[in-house]
Amino acid sequence: MDLIPGLPNDIALGCLIRLPVDQFSKAASVCKNWNSEITLPEFRRRRKFSGLTRPVLPMVQAMVATVKKPQGDTIISSTQIYRLSVYDPENGSWYDLPPISKLIDGLPRFCRIVGVGSDLVVIGGCDPVTWRVMDCVFVYNFISGSWRRGSDMPGQQRLFFGCDSDSDRMILVAGGHDEEKNALKSVMLYDVVKDEWVTLPDMVMERDECKVTFHKGKFHVIGGYPTWAQGHFEKNAEVFDFATSRWSLEDEFLSVMNSSPHTCIEGDDGRLYMCQDGDVAVKEHATWQKLAKLPVGVYNVAHLTACQGKLILVGNVQFDELQSAYALDLRSDGKVKKWTKIETPDEYSGHVQSVDQPDAPVHRSSQPPHRRCPSPPPPPPPPYQPHLRQPWETQPE
Repeated sequence: MDLIPGLPNDIALGCLIRLPVDQFSKAASVCKNWNSEITLPEFRRRRKFSGLTRPVLPMVQAMVATVKKPQGDTIISSTQIYRLSVYDPENGSWYDLPPISKLIDGLPRFCRIVGVGSDLVVIGGCDPVTWRVMDCVFVYNFISGSWRRGSDMPGQQRLFFGCDSDSDRMILVAGGHDEEKNALKSVMLYDVVKDEWVTLPDMVMERDECKVTFHKGKFHVIGGYPTWAQGHFEKNAEVFDFATSRWSLEDEFLSVMNSSPHTCIEGDDGRLYMCQDGDVAVKEHATWQKLAKLPVGVYNVAHLTACQGKLILVGNVQFDELQSAYALDLRSDGKVKKWTKIETPDEYSGHVQSVDQPDAPVHRSSQPPHRRCPSPPPPPPPPYQPHLRQPWETQPE
C-alpha cells in the first residue's frame, strides 16, 4: 500500500523524514503503514544521512509556581516537582515531554538522563517523597513518543554516579556512592537495545560524583573523589579500553585540583570544554586554555553542553534564583567571544538539575552539579498557596 496515495513511496518517504521530531508520534498514529515505516531503524538512518536530524536539549527541570504577596506583587519560584522539559535550539521553542505514569510525584531527585540513539534514558535518583534511593530505568522514544520500563540498575544502591552514552546503544555507569556514603569504583554497561546490564572491571580508584564523557571513541571517567576525601575532587581521569577490558589512569587530566568536573563536555569539534574559575576553558591537546568569561552575572553554572557549533550554558547568580540559558557561538570570528541570552519563558526558568544533548534522535548525557548528600526539600513559603503553572503544549508546525 502506498504511504501517501498518488505519490511514489520514495517521494512519500522523503516527506515523512522531513517532519519535525515532535510530530513523529502523531504521524505514527495516522495509519499502520506510517507507524511501521517511522519505527524502523532505517528511518532514523535515512534522516541522519539526509542531514535532517537536529539536536534538542531535554532537561530535568523544576516546575515553577506563582506566588501573590499581600501587597499585590507576584513572584515566580522553583517548586520541588521535577519534570522533563525540552529546548529546541533550531527554532527556539520549549515544551514538555510526557510524564512517566509510574512517577506520580515527579522525576526522582538527582536522577541521570542519557540520550542514546532515538531514546532518552532516565536512570536512578531518589524518591522525591521518601528519599529512598531508586534503581529504576525508564526509556522515552522520540519516534513513538512513548515511555517504556527498562531493566533496573543491578547491584548495590548507587547515587551521584557518572554516566554517558556512545550515541549508539551503550550507556556506561561509573562510581557514585552506596547507602553508607562509601565511594564506589564499580562500573556497569547498559545495552539499551537489548535492555541488558553487564558488569565491567572496577576502576583503579573510587570516584564519587565523577563525570563520564565519551571522548575520542572511548569512555572517560573524570575526577570525583574517594570516600576519605569527602568532596575534594581529583584532577585525574580513567579511560576504558574495550579491546583489553582494562582501565588506564591519566594524571593531570583537569587543570586544577578540587574542582567538580560536572561541566566537562566534548564539543562538536571533538575538544573538551569546562567551566572553571569564572571562565569557560577548552582543552587543546594536553593543555587547558581560557576561551571566554562566563556570562555577566552568572556565578553558579548548573550545566554546560555543546550543540550545533555552540556552547549552551544554564546558570544563575544565586542558588535560590531562577535560571537562565546562554549560547556561545564557537564559530564566530574574533578573539573575544560573546554570550547571547536565550529567550526563556517563565515556565522554563525553574531550577535545572540535569541536561542532555540529544538529537531527537538523541545522544550524549548529563548529570546535576556537585551536591554531597540529599536533604529534605524546604517547606513551601507560608502563608501563600502557590499555583503550579501548566506546562506548554507542543505546538504543531
